Amino acid sequence: MSDMKKMDILVTGVGGQGVVLASDVIAETALACGLDVKKTDTMGMAQRGGSVISHVRLGREVFSPLIREGEVDLLLAFEKLEAMRFSHYLNTNAVAIVNDYVQPPLSVGLGKERYPSHDEIVVSLKRRTERIFFVPGHATARELGNIRTLNFFMLGCFSVFSPFDESAWQESIIRRLPEKIREINLKAFELGRKEMEGVCLRKG
Repeated sequence: MSDMKKMDILVTGVGGQGVVLASDVIAETALACGLDVKKTDTMGMAQRGGSVISHVRLGREVFSPLIREGEVDLLLAFEKLEAMRFSHYLNTNAVAIVNDYVQPPLSVGLGKERYPSHDEIVVSLKRRTERIFFVPGHATARELGNIRTLNFFMLGCFSVFSPFDESAWQESIIRRLPEKIREINLKAFELGRKEMEGVCLRKG
C-alpha cells in the first residue's frame, strides 16, 4: 500500500453534515494502511449551514495538504450545490459522488440568489468529468432513523473507489466512534457500499 500513487480527495458539504468527521476517517484509514496523509479543513459559518470543505491528500509521500484546481481525483459532496461550487477542482478523469439533496444557503432563502436546477449542476460537473454518481444519502439516513449517519453512508460510497479493504474502513469506524453509535453507522457505511456497487454495475 505504501507504494500507492497520490490520491487527492475533496470532501464538501454544509455545516452539520459531518464532513470533517468523514474526512478524518478517510485520513485515519489511509494512515493505518501505511500511507502518508495531509489534510486541511475550511469552515465558512458552518453552524449556520455554510460551506465546509476538507482537502485530503494520500500517497507514499505528500508535502502539502492543499489540492490545486483541476487536480481532485475524487469529489465527495454531501449537498448538490456544494458539488457545483467545487466542480472546477476536478481533473478530467475524476469521480464525483454527490448526495442527491438540496439545502439552500441563506442567500437563497432571502431571495438574493437562485438555487441552480439539477440539470445545471450536472452540466457544471460534466464540464470536468463524465464519472458522476448521484446517491440517495439523505433519504437512506432518514430510513435508518438517524440523519447523522449521512456521512458514513457517503464514506461507504467513497470506499468503493478507494484502495483500502472494507475491513480497514470498518476498523477505522470502530476505533473512531463510541460503542453506542457504531452499529448504526457501520450499517450506513455498508448501505453506501452496496448503493455504489449497484450504481457502478448498472452503469458498467
